[in-house]
Amino acid sequence: MLTELHEKVLLKICMLLHDSGKDVCWGLTGSTSFALQGMDYEPHDIDIQTDEATAYILGELLKEYEVQPVTFSGNEKIRSHFGKFLVDGMEVEVMGVIQKKPADEWENIIPLDTLLDYVDWNGYQVPVLKLSYEAEAYRKLGRLEKAEQLERFARERQLQVCPAFN
Repeated sequence: MLTELHEKVLLKICMLLHDSGKDVCWGLTGSTSFALQGMDYEPHDIDIQTDEATAYILGELLKEYEVQPVTFSGNEKIRSHFGKFLVDGMEVEVMGVIQKKPADEWENIIPLDTLLDYVDWNGYQVPVLKLSYEAEAYRKLGRLEKAEQLERFARERQLQVCPAFN
């Protein structure tokens, strides 16, 4: 469930992106995404995946809240155009064109728009990463319990949407 602060900050981000008039591609990921999709989950921060251009657009839109500017950075397992912001006391992380290296080679970049679902929230169609993709990502990172939790929720939600005929 989203806290009042999460809702306030998410609404601010939605408004900033909408009012910018720019062509943006983004999606919530992680705990805020899970809660927005109906999981009984308490989010801690707001994580946003974007394409490269949108990472820098968000960096400009959130400039007054900047903790770490959007730049290309990473380590031996993950890299992206990353920035960190503190919006009204809420940590917001932006990750543009995130790429993982689970073994010896970097994974191919998957176009973000193919990974998105949308949640109708406060008058906005908020993009969220598909739970199936999130589960796969957690599995690759070795976080099997989290992957199974996401898969179980996705299955249960699917059963509620499409109940079996008796």
